[in-house]
Amino acid sequence: MSGSTITQLQRHSCTPSRAARELGLKRSEFDLAVHLGQIRTIPDEGGGGRRVASVEIDRLRATDGFPDSLRQRVRLVGTTEGAKAMKVPVGRFTRLARLGLYSPVRFYLNRYRAVVWLYLAEELEQFTTVEKNTPLLTARRMPEGLRDMLDEGVDLRARNWRQRHRGFLLRLAEDPWESAGVLAAFLGSVQIAEIVPDPYERSHLLRFQPGPPTHGTQGTPAAHLIEKIMTADHPDEIEWLRTELTRVLEDARSLRPAPRPTARRTPSARPQDTPTPQEEPARGLLGWLRRRSA
Repeated sequence: MSGSTITQLQRHSCTPSRAARELGLKRSEFDLAVHLGQIRTIPDEGGGGRRVASVEIDRLRATDGFPDSLRQRVRLVGTTEGAKAMKVPVGRFTRLARLGLYSPVRFYLNRYRAVVWLYLAEELEQFTTVEKNTPLLTARRMPEGLRDMLDEGVDLRARNWRQRHRGFLLRLAEDPWESAGVLAAFLGSVQIAEIVPDPYERSHLLRFQPGPPTHGTQGTPAAHLIEKIMTADHPDEIEWLRTELTRVLEDARSLRPAPRPTARRTPSARPQDTPTPQEEPARGLLGWLRRRSA
């Protein structure tokens, strides 16, 4: 998209809060719609962040079934409601989710600090319409290979959420430094230090690192749990992130090297004879009086 086109769209655009009202969505529903690519946004060149062009709002309003159809596409359900929508027991729903057969799009911690995963109702309904999935929903026992994975403790919910959330953040990144910051957000500090040993470059990179989508008070068990969910923990996932971060950093350095402090220059002393006490200029009030009387 050219700069002139973006400028024209900027003139006829509104803030996310205003756009949510125009579309009849709660702000959380609006943010999810942007996350899923249902609503297109443009950069806010004036103050950072994102805006929504008027033509995009008009496009959405013109779709069939608006606004109910848009709300349905962003409707979230938890485990109990999801199991009911798929007509399976809650236990089976959870096992299928742990196997990564459908992915959560959000999570939060309840008052007991348990992770509550949220799923798109539309995706769950689509899962039930695929013929090859019928045995997974109706068979008395899970297939042997899947049972073995569950017995080994496989749980792909956090990994699948990270992959989904990372894709959303990378779509919003506007240059290689922002993309590198997104990738770094899913790696631990030790991994980042190994990939970016230069402290100035590492500090610059972390400026572009987005925080988690949900927060806990720093240093609390909730904050540690959220950080654990955000951080890649499988060797394949870690290796992919390290490789991608290394590649994107090369592009970022070519575009704009990380800033670093400029060394101060100290003026070199000119070689001269050491003055005698008589030659050495007097200082302070006494020197000023002597110069006046000379």
